Amino acid sequence: MTQNPKRYIITAALPYTNGPIHIGHLAGVYVPSDIYSRYLRLQGRDVLFVCGSDEHGVAISMKAKKEGITPQQVIDKYDGIIRKSFADFGISFDNYSRTSAKIHHDTASEFFRKLYDKGDFIEEVTEQLYDAKADQFLADRFVTGTCPKCGNEEAYGDQCEKCGSTLNATDLINPKSTITGETPILKSTKHWFLPLDRYEDFLKEWILVGHKNDWKPNVYGQVKSWIDGGLEPRAVTRDLDWGIDVPVEGAEGKKLYVWFDAPIGYISSTKEWAAREGKDWEPYWKDQDTKLVHFIGKDNIVFHCIIFPAMLKAEGSYILPDNVPANEFLNLEGNKLSTSKNWAVWLHEYLEEFPNQQDVLRYALTSNAPETKDNDFTWKDFQARNNNELVAIYGNFINRVVVLTNKYYNGIVPQPNELSEVDEATLTELKAYPAVISSSIERYRFREALGELMNVARLGNKYLADEEPWKMIKIDEDRTKTQMYVALQIAAALSALCEPFLPFTAAKLSRILKIESPLNWNTISQDSDLLPAGHQIGEAVLLFAKIEDEEIQKQIDKLEATKTANTAENKKAEPQKEAIQFEDFAKMDLRVGTILEASKMPKANKLLILKVDTGIDVRTIVSGIAESFSPEEIVGKKVTVLVNLAPRNLRGVESQGMILMTTNAEGKLVFVNPDAEAANGETIN
Repeated sequence: MTQNPKRYIITAALPYTNGPIHIGHLAGVYVPSDIYSRYLRLQGRDVLFVCGSDEHGVAISMKAKKEGITPQQVIDKYDGIIRKSFADFGISFDNYSRTSAKIHHDTASEFFRKLYDKGDFIEEVTEQLYDAKADQFLADRFVTGTCPKCGNEEAYGDQCEKCGSTLNATDLINPKSTITGETPILKSTKHWFLPLDRYEDFLKEWILVGHKNDWKPNVYGQVKSWIDGGLEPRAVTRDLDWGIDVPVEGAEGKKLYVWFDAPIGYISSTKEWAAREGKDWEPYWKDQDTKLVHFIGKDNIVFHCIIFPAMLKAEGSYILPDNVPANEFLNLEGNKLSTSKNWAVWLHEYLEEFPNQQDVLRYALTSNAPETKDNDFTWKDFQARNNNELVAIYGNFINRVVVLTNKYYNGIVPQPNELSEVDEATLTELKAYPAVISSSIERYRFREALGELMNVARLGNKYLADEEPWKMIKIDEDRTKTQMYVALQIAAALSALCEPFLPFTAAKLSRILKIESPLNWNTISQDSDLLPAGHQIGEAVLLFAKIEDEEIQKQIDKLEATKTANTAENKKAEPQKEAIQFEDFAKMDLRVGTILEASKMPKANKLLILKVDTGIDVRTIVSGIAESFSPEEIVGKKVTVLVNLAPRNLRGVESQGMILMTTNAEGKLVFVNPDAEAANGETIN
């Protein structure tokens, strides 16, 4: 670990610009990295927090093909949406760049060229999957097939999303091109490989020995599994038409593999920041007194803990990450988040439906963060955390303090008198919280840190409940002044301590308390006079609003509609039944009929008793459709009837035929209707 660093470089995984940002991205990467960066700034540290849009690779090409637009149009569209989402949620990047920027193309090309000139790559002609119909080599994501490790039939050419295994496209069983659906062939092509096996000893020493005790178990375990399995050379170039040109002779039509160029985006984003601010970028990446921390999701662990460090080691002048506190995945209402299936809570849509409630989502995601295992986001839990914690604990304490101060002292902080033992103990406990919260944040335990922040609000509520200043004011005004003074110090401390987690709330609370210069983190642990006597505070404004059941049900219904749409889109027709002869079909007498009467079968939930005019008679038919239709809504409906079906006794009623039904893509029963102009009794043949 880097001890007492002079500066920090904090990176957040570059989001792909093939779609908007959803809550899984926020919970896994961007809120934790923002909490950490904001906390360090409050400590007065030199912090550079960088990110940027990842705009190359096959995911962009796939999106462009699907939408019938160019890759440039795709990245411009989603880069704008993503930037706005981050800004709206207060993600405090010092620089947010783009890998399509010239500075990044230049930086990535220079990096590749340096390794190439040093002879660090292996040049090799290999067999790659090729779609003859599309006349192109298939990048990994343009190939699907059966995973050789778990049998998942929808694995991609680079990864099986079911078992998490990293794959090569040629590993897949029964591969198919996603472009044409054809079975690809193998075709020779030249590429350059980074020989990861050369760095096994370095990685074992640096990670398995050096970071055994300070890296998260989920990160360390995945890295150890990879290294123990033996590392192999990995291609750094690909046959693509979108990306950064490979900057050497004989590489026409080839691009840098996106996993190679994307992490270099952290460096180019730093360069972009430095050029704008008139700073020197190199100390942030090349000085041993700098602490580098990568915030990523678990699907990026291998790239940031094995491949990128091997690249940095090969280059020779860069520092290595001090920590990579990767989170696991966040699920949504029991199902895996999916951009392609629209199973997500999109940030830009959230703000339209919950305006000015960014901190509620930040709070819910942090308190339920998937730090060591996959967790599940539910709208009911979101509502409960807002109503039962933010409103009932934090907001309730602040509101009581501000209302009472305005009621008793016209909003002026009273002069305290002699402190009681309870007062002293409360202020001593308050001073301890910055160190407690710091300890959790420094160990990347943000969920734990947020819990300690809420304990500060609980401390305030307990103090008010025990001291009861609303009663004391009637018998001892001097004692009440001291009580309110102590409570106001807790409120002031909250305005600073909550800033990393709830920046909008911190700003709002500071305005209420009229704190013009943000309190220093360390001041809280040293000074009991955070709001001095005589200081004027503002009027009470609610920090948080209760979220009603109707708002939550609307979100649940929205997801149910998505699930229904996905089911409909993916519904496949039943296989054809065994062939029959025309004579078999001709035996069925299908007629047009009209339902004249309908009633429920007594003591039967599924059955309706129908009177149907078949054109040849009016007959009784018992149909199992009562859970889908009420009797009233089907009277008068034209139907198709199998009239020569042998009668059958159902609960004492003889049924003389069958109504033809089917289910639609949503699984709902629907009538197989004849044309409205067809008369009762007309035969269907």
